[in-house]
This record gives sequence, structure tokens and C-alpha cells, in this order.
Amino acid sequence: MDPIGIIYGNVGTTEFRFAVSDRSVKRNEYVEVSHPECGSILGQISDITRETDLSFDRAQKLSIGEEVPIGEQVAGLVTVVGYRDDRNTLLFPRTPFEAGTKVFKASEKLVRSVLGLKEDKETGAYVGILKGHDIKVYIDINGLVQKHAAILAKTGGGKSYILGVLVEELLKKGVPLVIIDPHGEYSSLMHPNNNAKDLALMDKFGIKPMGFADKVVEYSTDVSINKTAVPLKFDEINLDAKDLVDFMDSKKGGTQLGILRRVTRQLMAEKKFYTIDDIIGLVKKDKNPSKWNIINTFEYIQSTGIFGEPPTRISDLVKEGQGTIINLKGISPDIQEMVVARMSKKLFLARKLNRIPPMMLVVEEAHNFCPQQGGAMTLGVLRTIASEGRKFGLGLTVVSQRPAKIDKNVLSQCATQIILKVTNPNDLKAICQSIEGLTHGMEENIQRLPMGSAIITGGNIVTPIIIEVRVRHSKHGGVSVPILSAATQARKVPLEEMVEKMRQAHPELGEDGEDLDLRDELDEVDGEDKMHKDMKDSGGLERLEEKVKGTDVMSEDEPDLEEEEPETEDEAEADKEEESGDEEDEEDSEDDDKEEEEAEAEEKMDRDAV
Repeated sequence: MDPIGIIYGNVGTTEFRFAVSDRSVKRNEYVEVSHPECGSILGQISDITRETDLSFDRAQKLSIGEEVPIGEQVAGLVTVVGYRDDRNTLLFPRTPFEAGTKVFKASEKLVRSVLGLKEDKETGAYVGILKGHDIKVYIDINGLVQKHAAILAKTGGGKSYILGVLVEELLKKGVPLVIIDPHGEYSSLMHPNNNAKDLALMDKFGIKPMGFADKVVEYSTDVSINKTAVPLKFDEINLDAKDLVDFMDSKKGGTQLGILRRVTRQLMAEKKFYTIDDIIGLVKKDKNPSKWNIINTFEYIQSTGIFGEPPTRISDLVKEGQGTIINLKGISPDIQEMVVARMSKKLFLARKLNRIPPMMLVVEEAHNFCPQQGGAMTLGVLRTIASEGRKFGLGLTVVSQRPAKIDKNVLSQCATQIILKVTNPNDLKAICQSIEGLTHGMEENIQRLPMGSAIITGGNIVTPIIIEVRVRHSKHGGVSVPILSAATQARKVPLEEMVEKMRQAHPELGEDGEDLDLRDELDEVDGEDKMHKDMKDSGGLERLEEKVKGTDVMSEDEPDLEEEEPETEDEAEADKEEESGDEEDEEDSEDDDKEEEEAEAEEKMDRDAV
């Protein structure tokens, strides 16, 4: 193997410079250098510079056409990755390299050994190819699930795509999954990838199109929006106070909890089975004014339809080899929080009792469910899963475009991190604080990562590496909507509907096939529709306007409304007196309500005093 350069200048133990002799070498490639005490050591080219003798004055001469000889040399800066000792521990040399030592491109064997890139197809998740090398990168699935993971990127950076890659690998290995999907992006896992760009790259990555319809089940709390999903229903039978609190804002005080405890104890004593309606009915009888917070909350929750029969069982959500998507598209954020909080607690408890197999919980838009500031109903349980889930085989993967807004207690527990392009300074700071072994060069790389590349660290990968993310087997559901084409379609469709309604409302128009024969002529000409132009030229527009003057052509025919006669002075005076009477009645009613509330407050104070 021919050398690509020679070490020169001042040399240290963690980095060195070398004179580049092979101009094909690129930044971020791995190199191999011999050390007198440690043997072959792996390094990574963190920067390449072209040093010239072209001065400012000589550059000006060059700009006016004079011939100026330019002497140049290319130098590379290498950051030392390390070497493995007899116990397979990653170490750094303790003495500097020797100047004049030859630098070579790293062998695949050394790269795999030092970086920990084992091609373990049985227990590894194939996520891509090492940048600059034809080496497949596998993430150890045991470490991924046991020690949690984070996927972080700016909006449009590709985080949902690489999550799809990871989910595909877990499904192929039979690992149960539950995916919290706020935007309905992951039902596309059921369909094979038919994207032309991805199909062209499949041979490079050794991938074939494949859907996972036989392994994926989709649930939703609102199947009127998500029509292909199975209804997700919570059990409302015999809920105790702790269960009920799961559906309430975490900021609610202990007073509401006390009411719920009294009510549920009474219902347990009186009935074998009771429902939310029974709870609400009994709470209404309570004399504590705080009852209205409970009543309003549960009446609102009932209106969403998340309670029902038959309730969804946890054992149906988590099965060997099954991926369950909780599609929350179109669901209001407060209901999303309730659903995720309740489900996360149930999953954690079921794993502690070993009632479901070991699994991975994936939380998209994690900054909404475990925020650094502001709090959420879901924050406490996700913190618990992040800190204790490893003991019980419940893995957590958080996905977000705002790393700085994710709770640090959660993010710090994610040993495997997959980072795509991030440019926000606060987000970069949060990432750099959570990743061990991230060099300054890698920090710069995060801001400049091209689409389709990612930095991975953690688990079996001991130092951050850059990979080309493999293409997906299945269809990607997180594609951005093309605004211009969508706007064009939105403009054309109502126009056709309007023309059809014109035909139905006024059949006498367009009988000769000229005035309204427009369906095939919707393209624009000189800034206005051909329809409009042709009608104007033929006089059809004037006749149409005369025929439909005063008519709403976008609605069905409606009967004419009779004109109201103006009120007489006597009628106006009578109306005024009636309104005045209504206002007095309302004031009396308000006074009565106020007296009733004061009486209840006094009664509560007397009871507390006793």
C-alpha cells in the first residue's frame, strides 16, 4: 500500500499534521499511522489545507494578466482516534508520534476494530455505510433498546427518514415497538418504497423494496380522521383516583384528588361496576367548589370519545414482532398528552410485571412530551422510563428538531445518539453537552452535514462516526408538501365545481356548447383563465352575470327571504323595555349564584376548622 503523506512539524499524542502526497484524500477519511510503542493507530483527517506562496502583490499582478508562478503544498490535520489493547480497550498513545512517519489510508480491519463496527447481522441494525469507506454500519440492538436513543435534527433534516430505517431493522429482528406518531407519518411503513431516487440507490446499499403491512398495526383515538386505523379506546370501568389523575392536568391541586378519592371509594362500596358518568354524577353532588374543575375536565374528555367499549388491551398493542403506530394526527395537543401519559404509564407497569415482552417506545416530537421548561402531563413518566426502563427491558427513543427544548434528564439517558444537520446555536450546545468524545471538528460537521448523512455515537460505536444513511425498504411518509402545485390544484378544483353548479342552476346557459363549454380549457392565458377570456369575447360573461345577478352560484337554490318591515316607535319602545327586564333577571340570577357560592365556601371553612 502506497503512503498518502508524511508527518511533519510539531507532533503531539492527540493530533498531528502531515504533508499530503496523494491529492485524492478527503476530509473525514480515516488514516493509519505506526507508533513505536503502540503499533498501528487509527486517526481521522479533520481538515485539509492548501498552503501557497502567492502574496497579495503577486495576486494583483495575476489579476491583470501577468504570469506568476505559484508554489503550493497540501497539508492535512489528523485527530487521533486510538488503538485497541489486548483487553480490547480503546486507548490513546502516551508519547508523541515521530516526525517523518508515513501515513496510510486505514485498512478496513483497523477501522472496524477501533471503531467497534462489527458486521453482526443477527443482533445489529443496519443503518448505513461509513462515510468515505465501503463499510456497513450496524448498531447493536440490545444496547439500543436497553440504554435508549435520541434522533436529533433541524426541521427537514431527515430525522423521520432515519427513524423509519431504524424501525424497519427492529421489525425485521422481531422487536416489539410502540410509535407515538403526532403527524401520521409512519403508516407508510406498510407500503414498499417506490421513490425513483431511492430505487436508484438500492443496489449501492443492498436494499430491496418491501412493505411491513403484516407487521404493523395502526391505532387512533379518532378514526373519522385516520380512517384506516383501529379505534384506540381507554377503559372507563372502575377507574380509581390514581387512574383518573392520569387524565388530568398535572398542575391540578390535591383538592381535586381528595374529591376523586371520596367519590371512587363511595362508588366501590355501592356498585360492582361504575363508569365515568357515575363519577361525574357523584362529583356534582359534592359541596366543594373545586368539583367544577373535575366535572369540566371529564365532560370534555368524554366528548372526545377516547373512552369506550371494548377497551384496547395493552397485550394487543405490544406483541412479538409487531410495530404499533399510535396515530394522533388531527388530535388536539391536550388530548395527545393525555393519551401518551396514560399509555406510557400502562406500558411501564406492564413491563415491570413482565406481562408484555421487552420493547421499544418511540416518541416523535419529544420536545412537546418531555419539555425542558413548562412541564407536561407526560414529563414525569418519560423521565421514569428514561432512568429506570433499562432494568425492565423498556427502551425509549426520543425524536426532535429542538434538542435544546428536550428535558436534560431524558436526553442525558440516551446512550445512542443519531445526529443529522443542526444549525441552531442553542440546539448545537445541547447536543455537544450530551455527547461524549465529540471533537471540535465534529461540532462543525453537524452544521454542514449534507442531506442523507448522519453522525452516530454510543452503544457499540465508541467514537462519533459519519455515515451515509441507507435507503428505506418502505415508503417514506414524512415528505414535505409541494406548496405551488398544491395551490394550483386548490385553485382549479373549486373552479370546476363552480362551473358545474352554474350548469345545474341555469340550464338555459351553455346549451350551444360555447358559453360554458369550459371543462377542458382551464389553463391560464395572459394572466386570466381561458374560460374567462372566451366568455368575455363571446359576450357569454355579460349574459351570465345578468342571469345570475344576486344569486350565490356556490350554494344550492334557496327560497327568497321576505323583507322585514321597519319597526314602529311603539314596537321599538316595547323591545327596549323587554331587554331591560331581561338584564334585571340576569342580575338577580347572578346575585343568587354568588350567595350560593359564598354559602358553600362558609360551609367548607366550617368543615375544615372542625
